[in-house]
Amino acid sequence: MSSSVAAIHAGFKQLGISDDADRRALYERVTGKARLTLMKPPEQEAVVTELRRLGFQPAARRQDGRKKLTGKYAKKLQALWIAAWNLGVARDRDDKAMLAFVKRQTGIDHTRFLVYPDDAAKAIEGLKAWLAREAGVGFGNTNGYEWLASDGAKIAWAQWKILQPGADLVVRKGFDDEAARLAGISIAWLADLRPSHWQAVMNALGERVRARKAAE
Repeated sequence: MSSSVAAIHAGFKQLGISDDADRRALYERVTGKARLTLMKPPEQEAVVTELRRLGFQPAARRQDGRKKLTGKYAKKLQALWIAAWNLGVARDRDDKAMLAFVKRQTGIDHTRFLVYPDDAAKAIEGLKAWLAREAGVGFGNTNGYEWLASDGAKIAWAQWKILQPGADLVVRKGFDDEAARLAGISIAWLADLRPSHWQAVMNALGERVRARKAAE
């Protein structure tokens, strides 16, 4: 099935157009043809354009082609789930696994239905508690260190402790230089690292953590 045909079916479903006669009428109005199988790709695209005009909103997709999750709290939950993956706590990075966790915590099937702060807190705090328990992530605690203000820094430090058992927060032997190298920048202080830098650090350390745990 082509992407245009799939979008047309999704558009009809989203707009509640289920009657075959109504669909054929739209086809004929836009292209002069009553069936999708008679249309060339540009004509099918024209039908998609008309459905969008009528209010159809195709699901956004990532660069890898997968649908993006939607909802007010989706981005935060995805970030925490990827952190779980990079800490070797979650065995499956896929969104379906994260949605299953959300449902267990809240009874809600999808992030797009997660609209109330109390429900979102059950999922977010549940994930944080899991990461704190299984990987030692110190959420909400900077220990007086400015660079630990972001969740990304806390997760990266937890990864480092997995890779370097006994690592000391005061000395941080090798951690500062490695974090800067993985972030691809030269820094004077860890506090100079931005969230995007910590993301690069977490992803790189995540590969090492998963390899280490797979070998155990």
